[in-house]
Amino acid sequence: MSSQAQPKALQQTPIAGWSAVRLLRFTPVGLLLPLAIIALLELSVSRGWVPAWLMPAPSDLLMTFRELAGGPLWTHISASSQRVLLGFGIGAGLAVLIGTLVGMSRQLEAWLDPTFQALRAVPGLAWVPLLLIWLGIDEVSKVTLIAIGSFFPVYMNMVAGVRNVDRKLVEVGTQLGFSRAALMRRIMVPAALPYLFTGLRNGLSMAWLCVVAAELLAATEGIGYLLTDGREVSRPDLVLAAIITLALMGKLTDSLLKHLEKRMLGWRDNFNGKEQSQ
Repeated sequence: MSSQAQPKALQQTPIAGWSAVRLLRFTPVGLLLPLAIIALLELSVSRGWVPAWLMPAPSDLLMTFRELAGGPLWTHISASSQRVLLGFGIGAGLAVLIGTLVGMSRQLEAWLDPTFQALRAVPGLAWVPLLLIWLGIDEVSKVTLIAIGSFFPVYMNMVAGVRNVDRKLVEVGTQLGFSRAALMRRIMVPAALPYLFTGLRNGLSMAWLCVVAAELLAATEGIGYLLTDGREVSRPDLVLAAIITLALMGKLTDSLLKHLEKRMLGWRDNFNGKEQSQ
């Protein structure tokens, strides 16, 4: 009996081990660090190591989110999202067009690129007072600021992408009689897609930064306005709720772009990172 029971016991150990391995494999590793930070903050506040008025506990933040989810939070998210999408669309669209033209023409680069490089060094907040004077506190100034912020990352990557297009592709297009517009549409932009998506993701992150800068100074709704409201009423839970919301929205939109990039560039056979051998 003992000789028959022993193999059964030996067979249970690998199964338990494989269950733990599978659990770790299917658990999103990116969630481990945020969960660890949440647990540490909850413990620190509950033990009194960190004052509650300075850093609210995650459980209190959850109650704040429940309070905001009744209506105000979705209003702020909707307002900021509309501004980001409109400003990013305008800025990225212009950047793709101008970046492609500059990448194709050394003469045009000599005329435009020095000015763009100088303007690229100007922080987004520096544009706010001037835009308020020129365009007022309406939506136009906010969208313009977002378009400016998202323009330069896309422009820089688009120029680099066009300059890295295989010369043979351009020569073939020229021999086939493609016009400049056809070269842009059928060769330059498709070949520069890897650079373009990098620029789009960087430009989208800049768009979220700029929308907060615009809403901090002149807005009645939006995530930036929620930050200002939390500061004025001395509620760090509102400020942290706005920061977390901003981080989640930025991650969501970036993930959507990353998913689109994988679908459009699935034909590439490139190095995607090497997992460590276990």
